[in-house]
Amino acid sequence: MTMKHITIPAEKKSLAKGIDPIIALLEDEEADFALITKIELAIDEILTNVALYAYAPDKGNIDIDYGFDEECRELVVIIADEGKPFDPLAKEDPDISLGEKERKIGGLGIFIVKTVMDEVTYERTEGKNVLTLKRKI
Repeated sequence: MTMKHITIPAEKKSLAKGIDPIIALLEDEEADFALITKIELAIDEILTNVALYAYAPDKGNIDIDYGFDEECRELVVIIADEGKPFDPLAKEDPDISLGEKERKIGGLGIFIVKTVMDEVTYERTEGKNVLTLKRKI
């Protein structure tokens, strides 16, 4: 599998530059539109969180590596930043059986990511937060 690399500023106005090539790859692989939309939402959620929280109040970059394994029909996206250490998978999933007002704030976005993707892993390595997302199409 050949991986491609993009580096974007960790700011909301730059996020589409990190998402659009991945969506184009999925379209080239003739992925289902509904699935593409879900994957786009998941990646947007991760990149938005990095843009808003990883470096605040400073600025930094987001490194994105992505590729498609033709043999097993799987998308792989690796998102890395040098921001504050943060494992989004360590937080308990929200209780979605509760109403909006009863639920604690936060955690719904990463819950959606974990629901959409087949596999989500986190590691802190070489001073970076590294989140790996995998999804068969």
